[in-house]
Amino acid sequence: MKNLELNQRRALATPRGVGVMCDFYAERAENATLWDVEGRAYTDFSAGIAVLNTGHRHPRVMQAVADQLERFTHTAYQIVPYESYVSLAERINSLAPIEGLKKTALFTTGAEAVENAIKIARAHTGRPGVIAFGGAFHGRTLLGMALTGKVSPYKVGFGPFPSDIYHAPFPSALHGVSTAQALQALEGLFKTDIDPQRVAAIIIEPVQGEGGFHPAPADFMRGLRKLCDQHGMLLIADEVQTGFARTGKLFAMSHYDVQPDLMTMAKSLAGGMPLSAVCGRAAIMDAAAPGGLGGTYAGNPLAVAAAHAVIDVIADEALCDRAEALGRQLQSQLQAARAKCPALAEVRGLGSMVAAEFVDPATGLPSAEHARRVQQRALEQGLILLTCGTHGNVIRFLYPLTIPQAQFDAALAVLTDALTAASSAQSA
Repeated sequence: MKNLELNQRRALATPRGVGVMCDFYAERAENATLWDVEGRAYTDFSAGIAVLNTGHRHPRVMQAVADQLERFTHTAYQIVPYESYVSLAERINSLAPIEGLKKTALFTTGAEAVENAIKIARAHTGRPGVIAFGGAFHGRTLLGMALTGKVSPYKVGFGPFPSDIYHAPFPSALHGVSTAQALQALEGLFKTDIDPQRVAAIIIEPVQGEGGFHPAPADFMRGLRKLCDQHGMLLIADEVQTGFARTGKLFAMSHYDVQPDLMTMAKSLAGGMPLSAVCGRAAIMDAAAPGGLGGTYAGNPLAVAAAHAVIDVIADEALCDRAEALGRQLQSQLQAARAKCPALAEVRGLGSMVAAEFVDPATGLPSAEHARRVQQRALEQGLILLTCGTHGNVIRFLYPLTIPQAQFDAALAVLTDALTAASSAQSA
């Protein structure tokens, strides 16, 4: 079977709206390596878009799923419940950085978790309004798109969107938005668009994902917590991409000295199996009436088994510490490369949630073209990288935290070459 043949079949069988980055097809994978149908090996620095913090096919995750497969695959938890769902909720409750009594509900996708968090916030407060941020990504459902702060490609042609959703600027020193300005914009929103007494929640990614891997400044997070407390709003931390050791802590909110009321999580929760969750203060989580939350596949037993194994692996293999160590090495390598890559405007991140942002050195304007050149050069040498950012000018790094050190070192050598080659091509 050849990649070219599969691409021809894909073009005929699937819609163009499902964008596909690579022109090759996966055959098998192991930890941080993926092989295509023609036998070529790639180092995977995308990890299924942050889903595989524990790597492809971690033996303990595979064994947990195999064991559950021998017992049952589906009952619908809302019809016939099972202990593993309850015990996973207990584990998440014990780990989430929220004080006091907590409760957790399981779902299937990150977008589902976000939608249910909004439902819970509205049920608890009796208010309709929700505030999100420019550059945010919260999913591709209608409500998810409404919350998302990026038009192309996510919103084009899909409106109208649900009402009572508002956006405010996300602080970024590189982009000229300070914490003070971002907080002032929220106060302005309350004067011109929505009474804060009608706002159920503010939802924020502690580190923006699709928006460009911008960590929220600590003083901004404190400002949001103060506003929420002042006006009776809830603070929702969307940890779909930041969760499960990616930032050097199990959850990114542990980097801050304030706590959310609700948290969403998915992606690396179940090591490649579809599972998501909403965790929050018990009194808030209980706001929805019986039957108001759930879903046919919500909390699938195979995915739940995988999640138990993932949490064990993160603890037993010290993946939070590993994320910190790999992230430091990557940032150091990127900073060293800036001398030969004047388009590399900023290196930033928490733990192993690292970004490199590119601009045109002559104008200082965002350069998606430069990011694409780096990405393409790396791919030609077998390294899979992802771009992101409102302008598409950011490369984000999402390698499995279980990647062997020698393979990581080799990948960084490829990355350095790609940065140098992209700069040379721009100068030519």
